[in-house]
Amino acid sequence: MGIPDRAAYVRDVVVACLPGYRIESVTLLGAGQDNTAYEVNAELIVRFAAESDPRARATRVEAEARLLTAVAGISPIPVPEPRFVAPERGCLAYGKVPGTPLIELEPARRAAHADSIAVTLGRFLDALHAVPVERFAGLVDVDHEPTTVWHNEATRTYESVAGEIPRARRSAVESFLAAPPPDDARAPVFSHNDLGIEHILVEPHSGTVTGVIDWSDAAITDAAYDFGLIYRDLGSAALDTALRHCRTREPESLRVRAAFYARCAALEDMAYGLETGDRRYLDLGRAALSWLYPAGVDPEG
Repeated sequence: MGIPDRAAYVRDVVVACLPGYRIESVTLLGAGQDNTAYEVNAELIVRFAAESDPRARATRVEAEARLLTAVAGISPIPVPEPRFVAPERGCLAYGKVPGTPLIELEPARRAAHADSIAVTLGRFLDALHAVPVERFAGLVDVDHEPTTVWHNEATRTYESVAGEIPRARRSAVESFLAAPPPDDARAPVFSHNDLGIEHILVEPHSGTVTGVIDWSDAAITDAAYDFGLIYRDLGSAALDTALRHCRTREPESLRVRAAFYARCAALEDMAYGLETGDRRYLDLGRAALSWLYPAGVDPEG
């Protein structure tokens, strides 16, 4: 099916589900392994699941719509809210969340706004983690792998990216990998589970957080993981700020695990950048090494 035909198909679906909605433009945003996404009138995102089995495809989009609706009810930050679901077509449409992905800002501008962004993200995670996990039963999976699994995967990942790591950092990385991982979290929570800067939207001049997108990895998981991504992408001071704005009974344990996940995730980012050719992730991972793996890094903190 050519692009004009796809645009016509999108128009047909939108008109059928939103009678009276006037369509001025349909733009292909991208096609990945999981979805093909279109932007309609610069205000509506219309996604079609790539799943080939019709029943599985319908189940998937209905479940995602329920999840987004539930998240919108608890998140202090705007998230995509469903406008309609067409299960038989594997289609989910939601309002476009305004803002620019934080990954697109220059590093200096990200750094200038890191503290205020961390305040917002700390409060955001606090709101998610406070919700009883039972509320999301059936909406998300449990993703709570032991830290030993993370540690083993990071060791394998290091072998594939070692050539990209500056020589001055390698001993710190190897010391981290030689040390035992921290203890596992005692009680997993509901979280975004992929709170990297590609999924955080901001107003580019003020740095105000305007939304959090891509909830496909949301899960019952360790509360420390998303804090670890804040550490990886925005630095140690941002992690401390975010933790101060999230109520927790175990701040020190949470910080230790967050640092562990951050160090693993930076290596993972570099490997992803090498595999896909997307240098943004390779460059971000390499930049993060300076604060995640300084000389004499303590594997426990």
